[in-house]
Amino acid sequence: MRSRYSAYVLELPDYLLATWHPSTRPAELSLATMPRTQWLGLKVNRHAITGQDTATVDFVARHKIGGRAQRLHEVSRFVRENERWYYLDGAV
Repeated sequence: MRSRYSAYVLELPDYLLATWHPSTRPAELSLATMPRTQWLGLKVNRHAITGQDTATVDFVARHKIGGRAQRLHEVSRFVRENERWYYLDGAV
C-alpha cells in the first residue's frame, strides 16, 4: 500500500498499473489528466490477512486539490499471485 501511495506522489503510472491486478486494472492510467494533487500523508489504520493469498488495507490518504484539503478513506483489497501482491479494488 505504501509503495502505491508513493507512486501516486511521484506520478509513476507504470508502477501503479504493474501493481494493479489484471482483472480490475484500467487499460491505461494518465495521471497528467487528473487534477493537480498535492499529497500530504498516508495513515494505514489497519491491515488484515483475509485468506491464504488475500488481504485488506484500511487507510486514509490526505491531499489538496486546488488548495482544498481532502481525505481519501479506503479499504483496499489485495491478492497475492506468484509471490507478488496486487491491488484489486477498494471501497471508499
